Amino acid sequence: MPPGQPSAGQSAGSLPEPVGAEALGRVAGVLAARRPALFLDYDGTLTPIMPRPDLAVLDPAMRERIRRLAALCPVAVISGRDLADVRAMVGIEGLTYAGSHGFDIEAPSGPRQFGVEYRPALERAAARLGQSLAGIQGALVEPKRFAVAVHTRAVAPADKAAVEAAVADAAAAEPGLRRTGGKEIHELRPDLPWDKGRAVLSLIEGERLDDRFPVYIGDDLTDEDAFAALEGRGLGIVVGDHGGPSRAAYRLPDIASVGLLLEALARHLEG
Repeated sequence: MPPGQPSAGQSAGSLPEPVGAEALGRVAGVLAARRPALFLDYDGTLTPIMPRPDLAVLDPAMRERIRRLAALCPVAVISGRDLADVRAMVGIEGLTYAGSHGFDIEAPSGPRQFGVEYRPALERAAARLGQSLAGIQGALVEPKRFAVAVHTRAVAPADKAAVEAAVADAAAAEPGLRRTGGKEIHELRPDLPWDKGRAVLSLIEGERLDDRFPVYIGDDLTDEDAFAALEGRGLGIVVGDHGGPSRAAYRLPDIASVGLLLEALARHLEG
């Protein structure tokens, strides 16, 4: 795809060619001209994915870019992390934050939560997984407000099948939950028709952003829901390669390129 010509998105069977550094400024100029609303994933997009979630600290330069952009256009951070966690990690007042893949939203129009009735099932699943995975070195069970995550980045390859089996057993024991996953992570979430894509569309409507061009930047399979939701009305940008096809229109090779794009976008919006 020629730089500076956003399309409605890639087909489900393709992965966009990465945008080179020399083209980032042109892409940023096109986005700025369309009055963007910016939606950002956190882990793997703004920060490297780390062995433990608490180690994924936002670089001060990236934080400053986001702060600049928030003064120029609407900015939301949509993460699989708990709402309070991602808000603390980003540390910028005035943004819209969505935790647990959009199940828990804090926006200017007010807070919104989805799936509260599933919290007892999530608590039971977290306890079950804590017991079943206690003997597997490196397996990290992370109970969240609206999900349970099991991180496997520090698990030996020979043990990863056992982790997956334990997650499957926990899901089978709680039919109100569904299994999802991403890069070195298994998750259980409420079995509701809700995801990052629906959360983005909800924010566009609830925050009256219909006159804005929505741009979503993310790196993982969970972000594909947002890319698909924006086809025909906005733009998806995937970071790196999550191992499958993407519905994003553009691809950035790494987090450093995300920073360069945000920097260029801020300069264009500042005029």
